Amino acid sequence: MVNEHSGIHPLAASIRNIPDFPKPGIVFRDITTLWKDPSAFREVVEIFVRRYRGAGIEKIVCVESRGFVFGGALAQELGVGLVPVRKKGKLPSKTIRAQYDLEYGTDTIEIHADAITRGEKILIHDDLLATGGTIQATCELVEQLGGTIVEIAFLMELSFLKGRDRLKGKEIFSIIRYDHE
Repeated sequence: MVNEHSGIHPLAASIRNIPDFPKPGIVFRDITTLWKDPSAFREVVEIFVRRYRGAGIEKIVCVESRGFVFGGALAQELGVGLVPVRKKGKLPSKTIRAQYDLEYGTDTIEIHADAITRGEKILIHDDLLATGGTIQATCELVEQLGGTIVEIAFLMELSFLKGRDRLKGKEIFSIIRYDHE
């Protein structure tokens, strides 16, 4: 699949930039301003629907918590299942887990052990690709359960953090790409 948008997409104007959050030197991309704009929200969903309708996707695996918003809307539009990936201890049934590196330490995510059937075609979705650690761990979980990753989709990508480097061999799509902070 080809990335139909590269660089700054007009939807970026719907995203609020908050300098020095959560710490000095970071510009936080706040998508709550896009969510509250019904036409911008719908445009994002429509971009994803156009890309994935007819692609044979059987389930969308979304990462906690902002990934649930567009992932849920897309699953509804495509008529496919939705699978949450959450922080350790948040899912109520038997899980498998993967650990990934943070700037200062590690974290753990989990998926229900029965969430994916071997061979199912999976779209992984999250709101943001930054360093790629969380999504790399999510890919490991999907593959451990036997899912076939069709593509990984993001609303935004901070390309200067080189998250794609951790996802070699995976198809990646992002609507908005920030090439510098």
